[in-house]
Amino acid sequence: MRAELWGRYAEARDRVDIVSNAPASSDRLGAGRDRLGAAGDRHRAAGDRQASSTDRAVSADERRAALVDELTGAHRRDPGMVELQREIARAKRTQHPFVLAFVDVDGLKATNDVRGHRAGDQLLRRVVNTLRAHLRSYDLIIRYGGDEFLCGLEDLSLAVASERFRLINADLATHGGSSVSVGLAALDSNDTLEDLIDRADAVLLAERRSPVPRPVRR
Repeated sequence: MRAELWGRYAEARDRVDIVSNAPASSDRLGAGRDRLGAAGDRHRAAGDRQASSTDRAVSADERRAALVDELTGAHRRDPGMVELQREIARAKRTQHPFVLAFVDVDGLKATNDVRGHRAGDQLLRRVVNTLRAHLRSYDLIIRYGGDEFLCGLEDLSLAVASERFRLINADLATHGGSSVSVGLAALDSNDTLEDLIDRADAVLLAERRSPVPRPVRR
């Protein structure tokens, strides 16, 4: 009887060992650890990609802030002048026409004095938006001073550029009763950037000597 019971016990023990032998259990635990490790790696990789994407977005925002005037959206003066120098060099190399426009916003001081600086800021933004609407998407617009802008116009003649600014002033007069004074200068082969700016500024000053009264809205 004792031998029979011992035989049954041994048989049951063997079945348990077959079902749950240690090596098989260890393999399953190892596989589980591998799956968890792979999931962790994927999670870390996704986090790294997200961090990299965020860094690129911040870097792009910083580059834009360095290039663009916050108030008007035009190029800042220093980086804009670098780009203008490149455009002039390209125009000389390709022997294509190039016109520089020196733009002065009329009545900004009066607008600031009568209606406040917020209205003056709105006037500057309206002028730049109107310039963008009538110039080409690749034409360079630089905020040169408080109420002064430079526009680099590739492959345009003086006559065509003059007509563009006539339309710009007509648009400004219709939407807000404002205007700009403009001096235009065409690039000569021996011109430096300073030469071109000086000539455009001289034309602008000549126009300023006989100004047309500009209404200031209250």
